[in-house]
Amino acid sequence: MDNKQFLEQLECTGIVPVIKLENTADAVNLAKALYDGGIHCAEVTFRAEGADKVISEMVKAYPDMLVGAGTVLTTEQCDRAIEAGAKFCVAPGLNPKVVEHCLKKGVPFTPGVANGSQIEQAMELGLDFVKFFPAEQAGGLPYIKAISAPYSSMKFMPTGGVNENNLNTYLAFKKIVCCGGSWIVPDKLVKAGKWEEITALCRSAVNKMLDFAVSHVGINCENGNEALDVSGKFSGLFGWEQKVGGSSIFSGSGIECMKTKFRGTNGHIAVATNSVRRAVYQLQHQGIGVDMSSAKYDADGRMTTVYLKDEIGGFAVHLTERK
Repeated sequence: MDNKQFLEQLECTGIVPVIKLENTADAVNLAKALYDGGIHCAEVTFRAEGADKVISEMVKAYPDMLVGAGTVLTTEQCDRAIEAGAKFCVAPGLNPKVVEHCLKKGVPFTPGVANGSQIEQAMELGLDFVKFFPAEQAGGLPYIKAISAPYSSMKFMPTGGVNENNLNTYLAFKKIVCCGGSWIVPDKLVKAGKWEEITALCRSAVNKMLDFAVSHVGINCENGNEALDVSGKFSGLFGWEQKVGGSSIFSGSGIECMKTKFRGTNGHIAVATNSVRRAVYQLQHQGIGVDMSSAKYDADGRMTTVYLKDEIGGFAVHLTERK
């Protein structure tokens, strides 16, 4: 896996659970709990004995899961992680010797940084992605925004103090690829083998990260006159302002009346999300068809809208990026 593919999968996943697993026999159960909850990534920390065995078991059970090694402090740990099948390595700090050793093996390495000097050291090693650790204790998002300003090409994975309540605040900053954290794999649930509860925590985190909500409903009309009439009725009933556009007429922000037949038997439903790309990734993993030919992108190449393949109740459904 090259660095570009590595970053793309991390960005799509959004959340990297930091795992300390004492009982290696639980590796596959934990991997399944994460995977079923929509988390297709894991950082298995070498703070626990047998981390390499955990990585090996997870990779064998879920080959498409992005399983990496965390707290990789030595070249020996790096070799053990890679031999076990780790697809990336992470450390709390920056040791040039370990970074270079891992990169020579062709495996991405993400060192921890907390200041400009460490970021520049990472850049000197050819890196464009680092772990910001400990995130909250080191100043949180305001500090990341300030320290990252001179380093336009550097991207970050905040870890430490990130949780379900501040996750989206971090992910909204474009230089942040994903966030690491352990709140979705609490030790007490892991030790008790409560895999369904871990799955529920993962699904809750994913849902909160995507934050789906209906943006507007589009109604197919035969022509401009009908669109004007239908939108006018909604405006008359609820006091919403009519806004006439080229292809449609809005009543308020929630009702769009199309001047000609558009997608969907009856019309379309726009669903807003914090990240269309992450939403597409999650939906496709659930077997939901996405019409990628309908995708639109902004000037930075970020996907901003895309339609699902199938109608629901006679309505086409499209995702739209929340601004």
